[in-house]
Amino acid sequence: MKYANFFKKLFGIAEQQTAKEFTEQEYETDYELKVQGLENVLGKMHDLVGHAIISFAVGGAVDMYYFPNHIKGTGFVTMELLEPDGTGPLPNRHGTYELVAFTKHNYEHNSDTQTPFNFIERKVCGFFTTIGDYSRQAIINPNETCEIPNDEGKENTCLIFDLYEPENKKFKIGDRQHHLLLCIQVFRSEMEYARKNGADQLFEKLKQAGHYPYSDLDRAPVV
Repeated sequence: MKYANFFKKLFGIAEQQTAKEFTEQEYETDYELKVQGLENVLGKMHDLVGHAIISFAVGGAVDMYYFPNHIKGTGFVTMELLEPDGTGPLPNRHGTYELVAFTKHNYEHNSDTQTPFNFIERKVCGFFTTIGDYSRQAIINPNETCEIPNDEGKENTCLIFDLYEPENKKFKIGDRQHHLLLCIQVFRSEMEYARKNGADQLFEKLKQAGHYPYSDLDRAPVV
């Protein structure tokens, strides 16, 4: 992969996992339990799913799942990182996870025009896919930062991660304990501030400004 060495350097040495096959029934049962677990934390999921043309399992983008009933705006979540047996990403200090991100913009179904919602939705899908790919090779913990290279001439995407447990609600799939790893897109100055002063210091500034846990950059930097 083009950015393999970049992520190995950023997150640590890559490890290999042996793929396990599951039945269609196991996937269906897991999906139903996963939806229940997500809705317990994020409220009712939207009926429509943003399906990728090429599936994530064979090298395409992640499907996008939308949660418009949690906080102002829309939540985006992956549902393809965790397998029916709970494996998937290399466990961090909290275990294995799915990814979550937020925008202040309300959900829109119309994808024919470039709107602020459509722009951030595609942006989140891009970094979800990249992080999802490397979550099976690298341990990614809350409070860490990373940069994702973009096309030539474009600035890198700067991210910071956090454990997302609103009101101490934990993400479970059936009886299995997992968690939601929050991805927040930030400005470079904010990422550098977090690296120097600690992620919690940046989170506090974002919260004071009303920008946590959102990934929208149509705002002024807090540092």
